[in-house]
Amino acid sequence: MTMNRRAVLQGTAVTAVAGALTVAVPGVSEAATRPLIRQGSRGTHVKFLQTKLRSAGYWTRRTDGYYDDTTQQAVMALQKMRGLTRDGVCGPKTWAAVNTIYRPAARTKSGSCIEINLKRQVIITVVNGRVQWVFNTSTGNNKPYRTASGTSIATTPKGVFRIERGINGMRISSLGQLWRPRYWYRGWAVHGSPFIPGYPASHGCARVSNSAINYIWWKNVMPIGRKVWIY
Repeated sequence: MTMNRRAVLQGTAVTAVAGALTVAVPGVSEAATRPLIRQGSRGTHVKFLQTKLRSAGYWTRRTDGYYDDTTQQAVMALQKMRGLTRDGVCGPKTWAAVNTIYRPAARTKSGSCIEINLKRQVIITVVNGRVQWVFNTSTGNNKPYRTASGTSIATTPKGVFRIERGINGMRISSLGQLWRPRYWYRGWAVHGSPFIPGYPASHGCARVSNSAINYIWWKNVMPIGRKVWIY
């Protein structure tokens, strides 16, 4: 191997095999050897994934080696933040993101805030200037829908608000069922739902999984008066 080729390959793992060179790109080759795992999977790879997710602030209920719905939601949140396919399945590209995982940055640099990122479709909770948790969410799809008084557009309003009130139970309205909603403005709320896809799908609220909203209530992650910044 010439000095020039040594320089080009500096910082990578290089193995000579039968006279040829195999270059291992950090994070990529390791990810390629890991199995594809998804909701329902079990084992040490799942436990490793869950541990990495929680350590970087992506909320999942536990690290017990069972790929439950909260692990699927955390994987989807990571995929959204890293610009990957939003399917909640951990394959080679998602494994590569896991291998280089880091706690995401928020716009809030001091104080406490709930940020709803409409482009990424995630909720980031910040406490004393530090990202606490990242939750997968689904917000307004900007499509028309029928109401009792006519037609409205499913929009999630941008701006700065405050958590005003909450209902510790099921709220049934003309727009559907909202599990344990935390309202930030009029009828807009963060609430639990059994369906949190990788794209905007709500009438305007910010949906999270039922498991996530239960945790939010249990740990008071979204207290009354907390600032909500939607952008």
